[in-house]
Amino acid sequence: MSNDFSLGEVQVSLSPKERFEEYLQSRGKRTTQQRRALVDFIFERHDHFNADELIDAYSAGHRGEKISRPTVYRTLDQLVEAGLLRKMTLSGRSVYEHDYGYPQHDHLYCQICDKLIEFSSDELNDIQDAVAREHNFRVTGHRLIISGVCHECSRTRHRRQSPLDLI
Repeated sequence: MSNDFSLGEVQVSLSPKERFEEYLQSRGKRTTQQRRALVDFIFERHDHFNADELIDAYSAGHRGEKISRPTVYRTLDQLVEAGLLRKMTLSGRSVYEHDYGYPQHDHLYCQICDKLIEFSSDELNDIQDAVAREHNFRVTGHRLIISGVCHECSRTRHRRQSPLDLI
């Protein structure tokens, strides 16, 4: 069994902004400056985020420049429809991650701190393919989220009480 659970790379022909503009054009919608700036901001780094975290990070990164909440929610929905972002519901909140240009992967989800750890496993893919063959099933994708408690949260919860805790 391989212990390399890192994600590979996927080559894409269009940048996320170009793909989004193509999507909007195909729907008869215009590309606004705010939408372009938001797409650039989202794809500058790879992290998992919810709408509120995105709004806060955008404002902080653009020297307090405000972006309307409806624009953010509408743009996130459009990015999901366009296949650029993936939306997951974890503990009742919507969390987004890059989908376009990223390989199929799965997640470990800490129920205490909401941390998401990405991994890829050839063994899981082999099991998926074997089960699909057995049932004459054509797989178009899968999503696996394993819930539990991360190492840091587990360590903090089971830590022995120290005399310093009383200070």
